Amino acid sequence: MHGMIPLTILVVSLVVWLVKRRRTSKLAAAAGADLVPRDKQNTNRSFPDPEADAVEAALARGEWQPAAQAIAAAGTDWERRSYLVDIVADHAARDDAWLRAWQAARPDDPDAAVVRAAAQVALAWEIRTGAWAKHVTGEQAAGFLRVLEEAREDFARARKLALPEDPTPYLKEIPLYKGLNAPHEAMLALWDEVTARAPYHYEAHAAALQYWCAKWHGSAETARDFAGQAAASAPPGSLLTVIRLLAWFEHHHDDAPSEAFGWPEVRGMTDAALADVAAARPDHPRLAEARHLLAYFLTRQERYEAALIQFRDVDGYVDALPWRYFEDPAKAFCGVRDAALRGAVSGQGAS
Repeated sequence: MHGMIPLTILVVSLVVWLVKRRRTSKLAAAAGADLVPRDKQNTNRSFPDPEADAVEAALARGEWQPAAQAIAAAGTDWERRSYLVDIVADHAARDDAWLRAWQAARPDDPDAAVVRAAAQVALAWEIRTGAWAKHVTGEQAAGFLRVLEEAREDFARARKLALPEDPTPYLKEIPLYKGLNAPHEAMLALWDEVTARAPYHYEAHAAALQYWCAKWHGSAETARDFAGQAAASAPPGSLLTVIRLLAWFEHHHDDAPSEAFGWPEVRGMTDAALADVAAARPDHPRLAEARHLLAYFLTRQERYEAALIQFRDVDGYVDALPWRYFEDPAKAFCGVRDAALRGAVSGQGAS
């Protein structure tokens, strides 16, 4: 008889757990009815951008004028300018016939020049691929280095044609320095040129962080220090506190225990990034990238309701870290998002 009591308790507990789980699943399904399914996620954007969509559609037709108009219209919004240059340059890396037509029509156009330089870098990285160095073939490595070397001339011309205050041709050269193993002194000199023109440029800091990471030319310590210095001096809304989360993710994500995401230091960095996001201008072109990373960190910290707020703001678009590091970004995004949804519905998680 005594042996039956623990068994009965176990059975009852299991039944209660199953009922709660089924109830949570039903509630999550209802609460998440408006969420975008995996097969509908846009893997080319981190947020909806009709202007960029129109530019890409025109480029696919071989029309360069909308791209030229969009980049020119960005004016001295250096974040938007460099973001658009990225999109246009990526197209040119695959097919540059329209870029050659643009340059023929406007030989001294600084926008066409910086697109050309950035396209060469994009092409080089496409040749190399994003694989670890040990998985890059000799042919890929040779092509990568050759195209980057050729890009030096393009950047020199882009800098010559650019407005003196434009940081774009300098910050777009950071991946070239990374790929050509530029010494620290050269990188620091380039960084001085960038920050003299745009001291709080998010994309520039994210690119420079990669150079200072252990997998390239720095270490976990140099990356952490770089990110900390950037966050310490940046005004609210610059999003530069997010660089600290990026530095931590790059060096600890793969080997840190799950509870590490909840350590006071990491929670503090997450809270600082949340405040930064709240202060950012709504049209900041990198705001969505910050939200994607926050959604991930908040979920790992079991702060499910806060995570779900970030997920809802970016749902439908998955071209951002950390999802880019997964083989199937849409699957990774939806998996973590749905975990946050279940946690929020069940009332579980940290405060």
